[in-house]
Amino acid sequence: MTIDTNTMISITEANQNFSKVARLVDEHGTAVILKNNVPRYLVIDFSKAESDSYASDEDVLNISKKLLSKNKEAYEVLAQ
Repeated sequence: MTIDTNTMISITEANQNFSKVARLVDEHGTAVILKNNVPRYLVIDFSKAESDSYASDEDVLNISKKLLSKNKEAYEVLAQ
């Protein structure tokens, strides 16, 4: 996951000014809250959350092809 530095905000600032976090999410789709200067929390638009939780058919197909080619011998033995 790539993080846009424009969407990062400290936990202190997020606590004091949550409307700024909401504005970042509205503008960029996500906001990253830092705790001790380390990314700790990810705030995303609710409508985007559901679509991001599922892999696309293309991703599943590509992963399946990789697994099949990587384990070809095992699949041939199992097929017998």
